Amino acid sequence: QVQLVESGGGLVQAGGSLRLSCAASGRTFSSYAMGWFRQAPGKEREFVAALSWSGGSTYYADSVKGRFTISRDNANNTVYLQMNSLNPEDTAVYYCAAHNLTFLRVATRQGFGSWGQGTQVTVSS
Repeated sequence: QVQLVESGGGLVQAGGSLRLSCAASGRTFSSYAMGWFRQAPGKEREFVAALSWSGGSTYYADSVKGRFTISRDNANNTVYLQMNSLNPEDTAVYYCAAHNLTFLRVATRQGFGSWGQGTQVTVSS
């Protein structure tokens, strides 16, 4: 099992940038595909981005494509979400997640079973 702790959230003006980090514990972090999800008030949790265990395959929601970049540093058990050109619609609690399967070669929006506690991102207009 992988334990996940997010950080890097905060308040930013529209057009600004933030980088979220997700620190993982557990010796098998590098074996799991990882993802980021978000949940805005009154809305369901939605997929944001994912990448394969090696980082060679990535997948983004249409709403963030071209603005957000997911990456990972397996040596330091960390996954990142670089968020640029933020707008108020990006306001949400952002969650890091680990996939249920190890050594998944392609990124996917389904199958994530381990979650962090979330970090708040607020974008002001």
